[in-house]
Amino acid sequence: MKFTILSLFPEILEGFFTSSIMSRAVKNNLIEYNFINIRDYAFDKHRNCDDTPYGGGAGMVMKAEPLANALDSVNASKLRTVYMSPSGKKLDQNLSLELSEEEEIVIICGRYEGIDQRIIDLYVDDEISIGDYVISSGEVASLVLVDSVYRLCDGVIARESLEEESFQNSLLEYPHYTRPEVFQGLTVPDILTSGHHAKIENWRLRKQLEKTIVNRPELLKSGQLTVEAEKMLKEMAIQEESPNGYN
Repeated sequence: MKFTILSLFPEILEGFFTSSIMSRAVKNNLIEYNFINIRDYAFDKHRNCDDTPYGGGAGMVMKAEPLANALDSVNASKLRTVYMSPSGKKLDQNLSLELSEEEEIVIICGRYEGIDQRIIDLYVDDEISIGDYVISSGEVASLVLVDSVYRLCDGVIARESLEEESFQNSLLEYPHYTRPEVFQGLTVPDILTSGHHAKIENWRLRKQLEKTIVNRPELLKSGQLTVEAEKMLKEMAIQEESPNGYN
């Protein structure tokens, strides 16, 4: 898979692609990337890429011409093109999975008050938000998108690891523990050192459900729970209603 990212500050992106898991994925030819400096496609000697908004108002808007030239240089009109924007649809695991199936994604990093709407109308397939808040850097937002997508590509991360993560089957991930067995008076749950794999899986599923109920109860209404999870959820509800509470 290839990520082509258009930015006014491509140096912000470099470290991510040359470190850790991404670095290995690039070295193993699982992932490609290309940074396009939008300023290289500006007309004037100062490489100006922003101007005041029509109609007045605070801030500056990224100009259409340099962006269009940069997008044309990578044939963006023939590729899935994304603009990171707080006005976009919210990024979730399903959207990341969908994007991971593309051969190449073009990502526009916004700045200031945003980009000229005509670029969105002419080139953009998806406006995507990473959450209900505003940040100054489209580069940071683009890296959140990239990180959520590339790890789902074949060969980057072990499939079994992906299957146990949060949001798989609409549940948050269960708690993890490692050595030492006792830390500041807190011990690892006995079940995890029992060697009884069936009971461990049952405990983990219950913990997933408990955590999802507390932190993200809306996920339980997705209709994507496994039969086993649905059964346990009903058992937990019965236990909660009983005079003794949970067993």
